[in-house]
Amino acid sequence: MAAARPLVTVQSLEGDMATDATPTVALPDVMKASIRPDIVNFVHSNISKNSRQPYAVSKKAGHQTSAESWGTGRAVSRIPRVPGGGTHRAGQGAFGNMCRGGRMFAPTKIWRRWHRKINVNQKRYAIVSAIAASAIPSLVMARGHKIETVPEMPLVVSDSAEGVEKTSAALKVLKQIGAYTDSEKAKDSQAIRPGKGKARNRRYISRKGPLIVYSTEGAKLVKAFRNIPGVEVANVERLNLLKLAPGGHLGRFVIWTKSAFEKLDSIYGTFEKGSEKKSAYVLPRAKMVNADLARIINSDEVQSVVRPIKKEVKRAPMKKNPLKNLNTMLRLNPYAKTARRMSLLAEAQRVKAKKEKLDKKRKPVTKEEATAIKAAGKAWYQTMISDSDYTEFENFSKWLGVSQ
Repeated sequence: MAAARPLVTVQSLEGDMATDATPTVALPDVMKASIRPDIVNFVHSNISKNSRQPYAVSKKAGHQTSAESWGTGRAVSRIPRVPGGGTHRAGQGAFGNMCRGGRMFAPTKIWRRWHRKINVNQKRYAIVSAIAASAIPSLVMARGHKIETVPEMPLVVSDSAEGVEKTSAALKVLKQIGAYTDSEKAKDSQAIRPGKGKARNRRYISRKGPLIVYSTEGAKLVKAFRNIPGVEVANVERLNLLKLAPGGHLGRFVIWTKSAFEKLDSIYGTFEKGSEKKSAYVLPRAKMVNADLARIINSDEVQSVVRPIKKEVKRAPMKKNPLKNLNTMLRLNPYAKTARRMSLLAEAQRVKAKKEKLDKKRKPVTKEEATAIKAAGKAWYQTMISDSDYTEFENFSKWLGVSQ
């Protein structure tokens, strides 16, 4: 990351005077600011709405006919229909948004809220995030820029680049610092736009190349670089989010001049002091300076002061039903044990008494008692035979035709 290097090398050009020591500049704090893609995307979408031109359809569109409904009873819908006859137009539906030649639903008006107001601090936060993202090679490459031949990121060139006047000299500068590949990518990507935009003054589309940021007002490099496809220029005091993060995507390939790079601290301030150019503006601070949370937790400084982890785990006791669990009931009612014992003894006595009663009914008969019972039954039978009158039985036998 860019924040890991306190110094950035200034790339010298061919016209510079040779020096023994390689010039370096301190990395400004704006390059270390927190990166917020959500804020960048939100601010970009709102800023891009401010360049729109109001448009609306004609107030009379779809209603320039004296159509009337035919009413019910003619087996057609009740939509208003064009009067007359003899042409295809006669009898066609009119006025409705579902009809051919009818008005559109909710016609557009010029008093629509086309533009958006964005908080100043939000715009500054988005620009700061875009500047910080431009210093991280992985984000720049993820956006599609070709920076394999670039010596380092962020890329800072000497101030002699601001004196370049010719486009041919500008191309030599790009080749010398390794940025020519990215500009060629933008040139080769030029294509005709699909759709109706071809007829609306935006016929061609192409990818974005490097952004040149300078500091001197009226520098000659503006005219030198403006004719190279994909290459854009911007003044460091008027940085535009639409150029720093085209499409709301972070990671634009930015080439800084030395003087522009050194001005960043005064324009956006540092973490110790506020901005000199922007009233009461302070750089947004990240919640964590080092985002490697695991390394922080496992460091010796933190582990030496933290309390040891308790191995035993206290779990909440399970709630038991005292009507089903005797121990729980005894904690609530100590007399429950005595009451339970008494109820069990009473139940046992009831069962014993019932068993004795049944055993008494089922007492086995002795041999003498069985003989006596048998003799008594036989005597009773003999008595019944001797005392009975058989006249009715004889008559019944005759009726049946059974002979005696």
